[in-house]
Amino acid sequence: VQLQASGGGLVRAGGSLRLSCAASGSIFSISAMGWYRQTPGKERELVATITRAGSTHYGDSVKGRFTISRGSTENTVYLQMNSLKPVDTAVYYCAAGRPPGLQAKFWDHWGQGTQVTVSS
Repeated sequence: VQLQASGGGLVRAGGSLRLSCAASGSIFSISAMGWYRQTPGKERELVATITRAGSTHYGDSVKGRFTISRGSTENTVYLQMNSLKPVDTAVYYCAAGRPPGLQAKFWDHWGQGTQVTVSS
């Protein structure tokens, strides 16, 4: 499975961005996709996940501000980020697989990461 993430950039606090992730290859093996983020010196942090059935889960720090959704084709997932804050600044990674849990270590496939920078 290959993951191609896009949509990062620079935005001012309070603004919005939408990230996209397209999966290709053996997508039949995927039961869920998600987004994680990471800043230097810290572990990869859960942002949001969505299962093939459409069930979603969000990290506490983004609840009510971010929305994960699937595209018209099941191999595409989006992350709509609203009311962005400087603390949301990170490299955002798309993930896919059949994770038994929400920790980053359980995901099989990762995209290349896209930088999101929120200025104050």
